[in-house]
Parts: sequence; C-alpha cells; structure tokens
Amino acid sequence: MSTAERAPDTARFVDARQVRRNFARAASNYAQSAFLSREVDRRMLDRLDYVRIEPKRILDLGCGTGASLTALRERYRDAALLGTDFCLPMLQAGRQEKTLLARLMPFLKPQVATLLAGDAERLPLRSASVALVWSNLLLHWLDEPRPALREAHRVLETGGLFMLSTFGPDTLRELAGAFGDGFAHTQRFTDMHDLGDMLIECGFAEPVMDMEVLTLTYNSVDDLIAELRAAGDRCAMHGRRKSLSGRGVWEKVRAAYATLSDGGRLPATFEVIYGHAWKGEPKKTADGTAIIRFDRRPK
Repeated sequence: MSTAERAPDTARFVDARQVRRNFARAASNYAQSAFLSREVDRRMLDRLDYVRIEPKRILDLGCGTGASLTALRERYRDAALLGTDFCLPMLQAGRQEKTLLARLMPFLKPQVATLLAGDAERLPLRSASVALVWSNLLLHWLDEPRPALREAHRVLETGGLFMLSTFGPDTLRELAGAFGDGFAHTQRFTDMHDLGDMLIECGFAEPVMDMEVLTLTYNSVDDLIAELRAAGDRCAMHGRRKSLSGRGVWEKVRAAYATLSDGGRLPATFEVIYGHAWKGEPKKTADGTAIIRFDRRPK
C-alpha cells in the first residue's frame, strides 16, 4: 500500500494520493473487512515451511495495520519486527489494536512491532539491516514495482529473503469487462513472469514464482463493490472515471455481470502471484568495480 507520490503525468498510471485516500477511509474497519488480504497472507505463511531461515529482524513492507506481523511473531518469536506503510491512518489503527490487546491481556506481554510511516521506494532504514522482507498485496498499488524491489534488496542483508504476493492480470476481469467504457476500473496488474524478471534485474537471486486463481462469489455486483471499498481496494488509476457513474451506467454493469451468474451467484476472479528470492553476495563494489572471489582449497 506504499508508493511514491509525484505529480501525475503521462508517464505515470497510479494516482498515489487516491491510494492513500482509499486506505485512509478503510482504516478504522480494515481488520474486519480485509478478508482476502488475510487469506493470501495465510497462504504466504505456509510457503515459509519450505525455506529454512531464522531472521533476527523482519520488515513488513506495506504493512497496513500490521496484521501480518502478528503471524510472523508466532513463527519467529525472537525476531525484531518492523512495519512500514505510507498511509498514516492505517498505522494508527494498527497501533490502537496493539494497545487494546495489551490492555485486555497484559499477562501475554506481547512484543510490540515498530510501525513506521515510510514509502516503499524510499525506506527509512539503513542498508543491510533486515533478514526478511515480507510484502503482502503491495506491488499492484505501485506505479512501477522495480523501485520498491530495489529498496527491498538494499535493506536486506546478504543471504536475506524477500517474500511477496500481489495480484496478477486476470484479477477482477469480470468487473472490468462488465464496464467496458474505456475507463480503468481495476488496477494495472503485472504478469508473474515479468515480476520474476524484475527481481533478477533488481539484484535478487534464485527467484521462485507461482500463481493460483481464487474465485469468490457474490449475490450481486453491488456486494462485490462494497467489499472492495471496505477493504480499501478501489481503483486508483489516473485513467479511472473521476465523476460519479450515473444510474444508467450501473444498470448496464449489473446487466452485463448478471450474464455470468452461476446458480444465482456472481464470480470474481483474483489471480494471486507469490514469489520469493534471495539477496546473494554482491558482484560489484559501490563504485562499480567488479568483485572476484577465490575459493581457497586445502592442499
């Protein structure tokens, strides 16, 4: 949910101010509304079963209210936890939740994560300072993933792990098709293979990518829109319709979506991309000089 904020121009697609506004509106009830985010987060956590790490410091990149950090604490109890997000109301909601938990159950003495206001493209952290960077459903809110990937690579220590999830191009295809009016009604999503290439370009090693399709069903398109709005998942593209859609537009959308009905339920596709990659040994010094390593073999 973090992205660089610049004045819109023809080279940019995502309206960063609108991203912030959408999540600020959703912040107070986000914990109750972000069902899909929690489910994807759980599936990401399952993937940690296949890697052997004991990180001492973990960063949740685009942490929202910090829900992922709670689950990461259960897995890595000795790790220091950090979260960054560029939406201050989301961070404030997360801090209030942690404070309430501490008051209700003081005997648990939970270690509170440090939540920082920060941009994914300009992290307020020193280089090589964390062992695991965790990013759940952030990248599709960015205009361009690579600056954030480079920052994740910078703050990781050598041998550190970057784990991500994001939505792929088939996400909400039914909704986009139901409008068909030339305006953007969903985010612009990056293909899984392109993300893998970007990870390598940004210095990561051994990227592993996979994808699954989740199909949720709704009684009506209005229910789908309401759920997306409640979780902050509203379109924030510069190419979206800026004015309110009239009754006639919504009648056409409902009619178009109704043709997809299966047993009275309307489908909504979410293509979920997962990936992880490692930060290997540097190949160049800060001034660009190539590093050549020699292995000493016993005589």
